[in-house]
Amino acid sequence: MKAAVVTELGAPLQVRDVPVPQPGPGQVLVRMEASGLCHTDIHAARGDWPVKPTPPFVPGHEGIGVVEELGEGVTARAVGDRVAIAWLGSACGQCRHCIGGWETLCESQQNSGYSVDGALAEYAVVAADFATPVPEGVSSSDAAPLSCAGVTTYKAIKVAGVAPAETVAVFGIGGLGHLALQYARIAGGFVVAVDVQDDKLQMARELGADEVVNAATTDPVAAIQALGGADVAVALAASPASFDQAYRSLRRGGRLVCVALPADGTMQLPIFDTVLSGKSVIGSIVGTRNDLTDVFALHAAGRTKVITVDRKLDDVNEAMADVLAGHVPARIVFQF
Repeated sequence: MKAAVVTELGAPLQVRDVPVPQPGPGQVLVRMEASGLCHTDIHAARGDWPVKPTPPFVPGHEGIGVVEELGEGVTARAVGDRVAIAWLGSACGQCRHCIGGWETLCESQQNSGYSVDGALAEYAVVAADFATPVPEGVSSSDAAPLSCAGVTTYKAIKVAGVAPAETVAVFGIGGLGHLALQYARIAGGFVVAVDVQDDKLQMARELGADEVVNAATTDPVAAIQALGGADVAVALAASPASFDQAYRSLRRGGRLVCVALPADGTMQLPIFDTVLSGKSVIGSIVGTRNDLTDVFALHAAGRTKVITVDRKLDDVNEAMADVLAGHVPARIVFQF
């Protein structure tokens, strides 16, 4: 099969012919139809984060495909099922996090495209229990970004507890942000979209943003405070400066939800203001299998729209460069 392989951290990926993996006990083999490119894949390939993946490995955790083979003992999935391969490749199912509904915090989890080979390949294996079924009403091209960008921002809006008529500021309108603003609207929020590119802000307008702010030409803190401040600010841009702006855009009692993971990320908070203004800072990491099922259901019902650009796997390095340069409206999806 063809696969995009990280052979050395920081080096360009190599598209190679490699053996098709075989499903082990409890796993399924999936023939890929579409696979999204997440900024996390770029961080993985470059070794940006403190816990680094070990080359060689195949990135990718927005994979959608059809089950072709079952490993020993698999009964939850069948050959022919269309499933998603998401960031949460597996979890222990026994720790307090797993049994408490927070499997994404499991310390024994495996992550697709990071600790185990992922979905930027024509075939991939995944634990059957973590291969989330994709409903018929969701195309594979749309389901791919929903499997990470969608479920991540859905969870962020969920943990923020967005209530009707609250103001939600979304910092970073791209693969994640264009979905975050839609989930905020579904929750009943008024949305302020913040980015540094006018074309992405225009996309935000088209997707229902109530206000837009170009942070390259306007101070987003002043602009949002002039609107009364944000009840919730969602930090999706991989820039420590944007996290600071998101915090300072909050009104009293506001909640900052941290989602993006800048490579050199350090955040400083003013203790006096945080305490006396009753502000909250929340870390939100992807979502559970139940959350992903909800995301697919919302999309099948026509509540969300996914903006994608199609590419071929051979163009993986150019695709990553385009993401870093900000040339991609929302999400790149590799078609197989």
